[in-house]
Amino acid sequence: MDYLSKFLFVISAQKIKLLLIVTLFITISLLDAIGIGLIGPFIGLAVKPEAIQGNVWLSSIYGYLKLNNTNQFIAFLGLTVVILFYFKSFLYYQIQSYVLKFCYTQQVWLRLRMLHTYLSLPYTFYLKTNSAHVIQSISGESANFTYSIAIPLLNSIANLFVLVVLLLLMAKTDLLATVSILGLLLVVVVPFHYFRHKVAAWGKDGVEANTETIRVVNHAIGGLKTTKLIGCESFFENQLLAQSNKYARAASLFHSFQQLPRIVIETLLITFVVGFVSLSLIIVERSDSLVSVLGIFAIASVRIIPSASQLLTCMGVLRNNKPTLDRLYLDLKELEAPESLNYLKMSGNKTNAISNNRVHAFTDKLVIDQLNYSYPGAARQALKNVSLTIRKGESIALIGTSGAGKTTLSDVFLGLLIPQSGDIKVDGVSVYSDLRAWQNLIGYIPQSIFLMDDTIERNIAFGLPDEQIDQQKLDQAIKTAQLSELIEQLPEGVHTFVGENGVRLSGGQRQRIGIARALYYEREILVLDEATSALDNETESLISEALRELGRTKTMIVIAHRLTTVEHCDRIYEMSNGEIVRSGSYQEIVVEGKKYED
Repeated sequence: MDYLSKFLFVISAQKIKLLLIVTLFITISLLDAIGIGLIGPFIGLAVKPEAIQGNVWLSSIYGYLKLNNTNQFIAFLGLTVVILFYFKSFLYYQIQSYVLKFCYTQQVWLRLRMLHTYLSLPYTFYLKTNSAHVIQSISGESANFTYSIAIPLLNSIANLFVLVVLLLLMAKTDLLATVSILGLLLVVVVPFHYFRHKVAAWGKDGVEANTETIRVVNHAIGGLKTTKLIGCESFFENQLLAQSNKYARAASLFHSFQQLPRIVIETLLITFVVGFVSLSLIIVERSDSLVSVLGIFAIASVRIIPSASQLLTCMGVLRNNKPTLDRLYLDLKELEAPESLNYLKMSGNKTNAISNNRVHAFTDKLVIDQLNYSYPGAARQALKNVSLTIRKGESIALIGTSGAGKTTLSDVFLGLLIPQSGDIKVDGVSVYSDLRAWQNLIGYIPQSIFLMDDTIERNIAFGLPDEQIDQQKLDQAIKTAQLSELIEQLPEGVHTFVGENGVRLSGGQRQRIGIARALYYEREILVLDEATSALDNETESLISEALRELGRTKTMIVIAHRLTTVEHCDRIYEMSNGEIVRSGSYQEIVVEGKKYED
């Protein structure tokens, strides 16, 4: 029940569709039983035609059809049975097609749901989660959910119905023989149930190995220059070999184990049939009904063998992939955690940030009031009673040694981290009343710019479809970010592909694209986190001048180590151990004997 409840939570379909599928499974099982149940009487009539007159229904139908002899009637009955089997086979194919389409449609929606979940979760989720975990869940585990959980689970239900109906039919035909078959099936089920923990452990090893494989490849390829320069290719190759061997061992053990149900069931049922025939020949009173009984049991066995073996195989697959279900379930449940609910409540309607036009009003000042923040599980506070006021159009700088709290304060300011106490107010209104509207007010230029493996144009107008890109705003952002000369030199201009994470560009060029991105969206407040640190002196000077020009119309928060980049700021705040320890003008902090030590 725990497994089923998690499955129903993860699957995105309307539950009424699952009920429809179960109803179809019951229908096909009943048709199976009717078809197989008619085999015995048909064989009995073929052996003993005079039995037609002994049955009221058969004699009535025989008289109504006005056939010349009983052989024609028996042939007619045989044709009816064949048509029923053809109809059943056609219906079975249609049901299976519907089930597969249903399951693979769920894969599409599950991937979308997983991505939506990961994008909606608070930033703190990513402080404790490796990107390989996220990639594996969306790409690998969502696909695995379809063909290793959804399809096997529905097939298990179908096979279970078939087995139950056929066993009831066989019990009506011959109870003793049916009890014998049940005993043989239990002989198979008990050992497989005993090994269920082993099967689940193999599945866990496989999931972990796949996730670690992505992590190793990310490290090796992501740091390709460093890998080649140090010459540590063999280190990553050995790590990948270890994870590949771990997965191969788990997969081979599981798939070998999966071959046993069919082999064992076939062997035991053959033993039963031979034993049943032998005993029936010895016991005289059973010999008269042997042909019809044997006919039903023979045809039923043809269905029981694959159904029973598939049921056990599917149960093994479900146990083996329980770690996949648990991972998807727990990650989706993250949205129901108190921190996530609080974050979603503050963010309002979770729609696309770019298409969402809600913008927080900002005409006077913003106040950071007594902010306190601690990272989950951290022993000490990252921010302690931080307070400052920024008037519209002002530029302020945050300086301090590494670990002083500058980046944490920046992340809280950006709405990525929610403080345990304190508030940020714009014109007297808390930004946490509508976090989305507040974030639509902010442009962010980090030290390390993320670039998609796409064109310069699409990287600047990040997240916008081509038809929504404003060329006038794009040109202005390119000009202000000092990118015009670079664009003119490129044969394809703004349509030039930059490579994965901008590998075809220099560090300064990547940084300028990041600056152009922030400028394109014309946000009222700009947060620059070491935004010019990757630039050469000449380019930095040009960018700084452009940013100073922007500073006349924009409100800016600059995080910097290089003090020359904050000379133009109206006020400088020095941070240490999560607190603001000094504040003042550039002249007061740097020049007048209070030079900041980097």
